[in-house]
Order: sequence, then structure tokens, then C-alpha cells
Amino acid sequence: MTFAVRYYTKTGNTKKLAEAIAKELGVEALPISEPVSEKVDYLFLGNSYYAFTIDPEVRNFVAGLDKNKVGKIVNFGSAAMLNSTYKKVKAVADKAGVAMDAREFHCRGEFKAFHKGRPNEEDLRAAAAFAKQYKA
Repeated sequence: MTFAVRYYTKTGNTKKLAEAIAKELGVEALPISEPVSEKVDYLFLGNSYYAFTIDPEVRNFVAGLDKNKVGKIVNFGSAAMLNSTYKKVKAVADKAGVAMDAREFHCRGEFKAFHKGRPNEEDLRAAAAFAKQYKA
């Protein structure tokens, strides 16, 4: 299996998760400003809600993916208030012709007074354990 990890973050929370996942997979976590130039079986894509939707940069990144280079997108992220961005990312991925894996990882993220210290060490271990299942 081949992997890539890309993330978008405004607070640094998703970057922490991306780094834990990438370390487990033996690849580098890169921001979405870095295109996926190599062919990968799984692209782990970290993102979160901003103003109740995914950021336009995430939409543009997913819309611009080469379906011949990316086998499946694996969604992951954190958020203070809302849960999964899966449906929002999948809607864009479907239009781009890129498949989404049904599994995803999500945890709470710190924002202002909410969920102080999250993602924490336990969340990072859980993210790594989630990624590990793809290596089998």
C-alpha cells in the first residue's frame, strides 16, 4: 500500500493529527498547498469545519485531485462544535471522480474555551491506531 497525508488547518489541531497519522504510515504530513504528485492507494485528508462547511481551499484541493493518482481519500479531522466533514468532502470527491473510504477519524479540537488541550495525547494515539489498520 502507498500513502500520502495532506491537511488543512487554521488552528494547528488538524496538523497534529496529520503528523501522528503520517508517522504511523512512514510518510510526511504536508499541507494541501503541496499537490499529490505520486500515485497513492490512500490519501489521508485532514480538514475541519470553518463557518459550518469545509474551507474553499479544501474544496479546491479535492476538486483538483487526479483520479488516476489517488485510489481513495481517507477523511480525518477535529472540530470543536461539529462532527464529521465526511459528507462535505465526499460531495466534492464524487464530482472529481475520486473514491472515498467509508472509514474516517474524528476527534474534538480546541477552539477558544471549548475542549482545552484537544487533540490530546490520547487523541493522537487513536489517530495513529486508526492509520495502522491501513497498513495490514
